[in-house]
Amino acid sequence: MITQCKNCAGQLVFDPKKQMLVCDHCGSEFKPEDFDDSEKSGLWDKKAESMNEVYGTDSEDLMDCYVYTCGSCGGEIIINGTEASTKCIFCGNSAVVFNRISKQKRPNYIIPFKLTKEEAVEAVRERFKKGFFIPKEIKNFKAENVRGIYIPYWILNCEHKASVVVQGQVSSGKSTKTVYYGREGRMSLKELPLDASKMLSDESSSRLEPFNMRGIKPFDEDYLLGFYSNISDITYGDLRRATYKRADSYFDEQVMNSVHGCSNKKIYRERHVTDIDYDNIKYAMFPAWFVTYYHKGQHNTILVNGQSGKVVCGVPWNKVLFFTLLIAAGIALTAVSFIILKPVLTALFTDPTSGKHSSDGEGKILAVIIAGAVAMFSIGIAKIRKVIKSIDLTQANAIFNFVKKRQE
Repeated sequence: MITQCKNCAGQLVFDPKKQMLVCDHCGSEFKPEDFDDSEKSGLWDKKAESMNEVYGTDSEDLMDCYVYTCGSCGGEIIINGTEASTKCIFCGNSAVVFNRISKQKRPNYIIPFKLTKEEAVEAVRERFKKGFFIPKEIKNFKAENVRGIYIPYWILNCEHKASVVVQGQVSSGKSTKTVYYGREGRMSLKELPLDASKMLSDESSSRLEPFNMRGIKPFDEDYLLGFYSNISDITYGDLRRATYKRADSYFDEQVMNSVHGCSNKKIYRERHVTDIDYDNIKYAMFPAWFVTYYHKGQHNTILVNGQSGKVVCGVPWNKVLFFTLLIAAGIALTAVSFIILKPVLTALFTDPTSGKHSSDGEGKILAVIIAGAVAMFSIGIAKIRKVIKSIDLTQANAIFNFVKKRQE
């Protein structure tokens, strides 16, 4: 399907800044709803042929690839089985929307892009500027690939009921005992968005949230012009499992926040039930920019929420500088703490009747300070692990391939 300019029959693309369809040739602007199906030429009944059929091969590697003919130049467009819109590599036509989007799997709603390509890259640069440990060459990165891709989502409501047991540890003097807390309750989740693409990890897509549902619009193919998009390729079983997992995580978060006064908390699940309102499930497309750059031969893909501008990434950092400053800060804080806190701690370990402190007072003072330093170091290590997890997502082959396969 190709939406053409009413004035010159030129190619139209959706401009996120203007929220209008803009003609590349004459500059005319139109609202997406200004066009109906009768004004669109295209591929409603065009059959997608497998590459094995087209090229006479029998390779299993080609089973998920299909060939369409571009409606503008007649060139062959090769895509995977889940793409709904793309660009022709021969003429640059970005108005190719295939019949699968108009028939079996047409979305109900769409959140249009609000950020332009340039704004997405600038948002990443601004994020990098705030990183003290980010190497200079990364702050001045060159964007190798920037793709605006609509990600398919299912939006649903559900009721979640659960009862759990929280195990924790409470210290009393030199001893530690294990304690248990029971929690039971229910929660209602409204307009819960769930990524409907197997090609993109749930961890990556969930970090793009939240999307503002007030910006959602009835689906119109013309919002896809100039962008890439995928259709849902998950089953109802996948949807149920994703719902249960997300509901459990929200419930567990609330439970953990309700338990105080103990450490090393763990949840043991006793019972959980999630009732999904299947009658009111909505199918929608949400916008995201994928910005890829290389650092020391390693690809890194940054995600940017195409509506809010939220940047999702993990960035390689200067490890030598970080650990040098961490050790130096630890030593400095230990020395300062010893000087400042010694009088206070000495008073705590001093016998008020005799005015003398216990023989092991100095050792106890030092032990308290060292324990504090170790606690601070542990917090730092925990944050490092979180950063490493984010970097692993940014450098994952799955997300890189998700972007790389888009033709330009």
